[in-house]
Amino acid sequence: MAKNQRQYKIAKILQSNSVYSQSQLVELLSDEGVVATQATVSRDLDELGAIKVKSAGGQSIYAIPELPKDQSSTQEHLKRVLSDWVVDVVVSSVFVMVRTPPGCAHVVASALDRSQMDGFLGTVAGDDTVLILADESIGGAGLAQKIASLAGIDQ
Repeated sequence: MAKNQRQYKIAKILQSNSVYSQSQLVELLSDEGVVATQATVSRDLDELGAIKVKSAGGQSIYAIPELPKDQSSTQEHLKRVLSDWVVDVVVSSVFVMVRTPPGCAHVVASALDRSQMDGFLGTVAGDDTVLILADESIGGAGLAQKIASLAGIDQ
């Protein structure tokens, strides 16, 4: 099986299963007829940008932040992501800047993009910063307050 086909299967498995370890992922791939070593799976997870996130039960599971655009996240998921990863919220006019730990901005941006939350037009993520363009109807201050509240940060 080609690498891109294997990685596609891995992405599908991570979307539909709570995968706690690389060895578990090797077994799930095997169940689908894909033979892969733990080292290969480790490289694939790295290339896919997979990260460990907390599941609803509090255990760490693998996830790929770049999910399909049409998949939406719940308000509870957004609140969990923001409270886990947002460390500061700054506002300027119709812009909101959200700071995260290094390497985590894409997780926050993806959750916001999929949240279908009113008041913002889009996000741009760097390494530890997300720039959000607020809708004029709510403005940057209103959106910043909404995000800070979900993140549990005093504004």
